[in-house]
Amino acid sequence: MAAVLRACHIAVLPSYREGLPKSLLEAAAMGMPIVASDAPGCREIARDNENAILVPVRNAPLLAGAIEKLARDPELRHRLGRRGREIVEASFTEAAVVEQTLALYREMLGARRGPGGNS
Repeated sequence: MAAVLRACHIAVLPSYREGLPKSLLEAAAMGMPIVASDAPGCREIARDNENAILVPVRNAPLLAGAIEKLARDPELRHRLGRRGREIVEASFTEAAVVEQTLALYREMLGARRGPGGNS
């Protein structure tokens, strides 16, 4: 996948709904700007005007416009790509994901026990 991404300048994912899209996570890790649908899952990694341009779901003209905007603006591509890499380094490292997962488990187990710690 890294070789494919190195040959590209923009990562694009028009989607209706996702989990966390690994393709966008990998693109952001490589410092690529993103164009994605403003859909659940995509928003976890693609943040509008921060590291991505988000477009409404099922809106091909705006999707094409966002791609064209990035294609014509190398400075914007660089800025969004650099910020994407920073987001991945801050929030999506293996250690961060493991800690977030364990925190969720702790929270769920605590809620299950109820008042006084009994289940």
